[in-house]
Amino acid sequence: MIREKSCGGIVYRKFHGNTEILLIKHIKSGYWSFPKGHVEDGETEEETAAREIKEETDIDVMIDPGFREVVTYSPRRDSVKNVVYFVARAKSFDFTPQEDEIAEIRWIEIDQAHNFLYYDNDKVTANKAKSFISHLNI
Repeated sequence: MIREKSCGGIVYRKFHGNTEILLIKHIKSGYWSFPKGHVEDGETEEETAAREIKEETDIDVMIDPGFREVVTYSPRRDSVKNVVYFVARAKSFDFTPQEDEIAEIRWIEIDQAHNFLYYDNDKVTANKAKSFISHLNI
């Protein structure tokens, strides 16, 4: 059994009084999800999440370690993948998609995210992040 680990984030911003999250559309799958990627040697989970968000979107973030959600699934028959998601506040709002991986990026009102997200575990994670973000003093 092959085990993989990735980290990423539910990137958010406050915009005109609304909470928006950043969704990416992958070139390969065509599905909307959150920025994430594989852990590199010597990195913490938070470092991986921040690096992957930057690589895929060109947005710098502040990771909030108070929200840590682990999603486990099997991308192939012989493997199990754990993805650790953090809530991450965007330091800037302009993005640039990573050319070879990301087809599109959008800021989406957090209540509308379920209309874009394909996977149920992403929808559950978005709902948990929404609850967490709503309790922050921002």
